[in-house]
Amino acid sequence: MKQANLELHVAVLLFGVTGLFGKLITASPLIIVFGRTASAAAIILLGLKICKVGLAASSKKSRFFMLLSGLVLMIHWVIFFYAIQLSTVAIGVIGFSTFPVFVTFLEPILFKQKLRNVDIASGVLVVVGLLLVVPGLSLSNSSTIGLLWAVFSGALYAVLALMNRRLVETNSFMLIAFYQHSTAALCLLPFMFVGGESLDLRTILLLVILGVVCTALPQSLFIKSLKFVKAQLASVVIGLESVYGIFFAALLLGEIPSLRTVAGAIVVLGAVILAMKAQSTPEHEIES
Repeated sequence: MKQANLELHVAVLLFGVTGLFGKLITASPLIIVFGRTASAAAIILLGLKICKVGLAASSKKSRFFMLLSGLVLMIHWVIFFYAIQLSTVAIGVIGFSTFPVFVTFLEPILFKQKLRNVDIASGVLVVVGLLLVVPGLSLSNSSTIGLLWAVFSGALYAVLALMNRRLVETNSFMLIAFYQHSTAALCLLPFMFVGGESLDLRTILLLVILGVVCTALPQSLFIKSLKFVKAQLASVVIGLESVYGIFFAALLLGEIPSLRTVAGAIVVLGAVILAMKAQSTPEHEIES
């Protein structure tokens, strides 16, 4: 149990570092995401071969949705890194961390479940938190635009999470991850020849680290930890991703968040925890 908890926190810590690469890598979001997905797909393919897991999906329908989810993953990550380059790591990770709230609102629509008052309350809290984070309501402010893109990135990730919920019922998670990362990399491959950007050794190394250390490795640790750690606890720990991101951005990049940004982050994190706990609590217990 202790090892599983350690693996869970290490995974979330590595996920939290991801946002820093949007500032460390001097390349377009398209190149960043291509490098990340291509290197992650290569490592996951190696893992599939070692574990002797076949590459065939459970059905044609599953294969189609795996490919479609790879497209969603690609767009989500491109937008996420674009948001960070427009604003700061703190604003980017706070905007993205709203994705569990989107899941809370989308699940009742897609799976014909009842929307509860606690779900609405979590959504209101997110809006309040984001209003604290945003420096102004003017679209001429790059940080405001960055936050909006980051929230959109979180919404796309919520869609991806719900797609994975269906796919993982009949397919291996590693197989789903391979399809998603390889699809994203292949979709971005044509852009590598038209952008005119040249990559130096430092950029290539950072892209490989991003794909292997901050993508393939934490995904494996996270899934492995779920064998012993309850999903509810894991969901709450994921909320620490934004905290780690803000901390390392301040430590390594000198991006010190304002008190208003910190206050907004706390409100958003509280809303996320509320939404996650509501998902795991029976309706009659909430009403009582």
